[in-house]
Amino acid sequence: MPSNQKPSYLNFEIDVYPWKPDIDYRAHPEKYRVGKGEQGVLICEPYKSEIGQFWRFKTPEIATESSRKISEMFTKYVEADDFVGADMARKYLQMGYTRARRYANYKGGKKYDKEHDYKALERGTGSEEKAKSAEIFYQAYKNAEANSTYANMKREWRKLIG
Repeated sequence: MPSNQKPSYLNFEIDVYPWKPDIDYRAHPEKYRVGKGEQGVLICEPYKSEIGQFWRFKTPEIATESSRKISEMFTKYVEADDFVGADMARKYLQMGYTRARRYANYKGGKKYDKEHDYKALERGTGSEEKAKSAEIFYQAYKNAEANSTYANMKREWRKLIG
């Protein structure tokens, strides 16, 4: 992102965002959309509460335990033919990677200086420990993505629902 461009979250439009916090996505899976990347991960209940409580990446040891637990949940959701749960677990694994990577790249995980018109901060000031956590989550995320049953479920979901 060029240093003169502000972060996209400043222009966030909640009204057009397809994920809503007042929907029970287990009771109404037809309302769930896959989206791009991690979209909806911090909104979709009851999965947010089920999975989010285990999502941690402070140290490689914590990231190992967290990614293991979320991977187990991913597998259980796949086995239960619960695509929404599986996709949400996959998103938490992906988010473990991306957030830990941000802390590896930027001290304190801050990319922008909001006190100075959201100027991009210097990269390479982060933590090596977080880089290790990111790698742990990356492997778990890639394993989830490579699960053939999940991949088939995702392909069908996109075709039928979006």
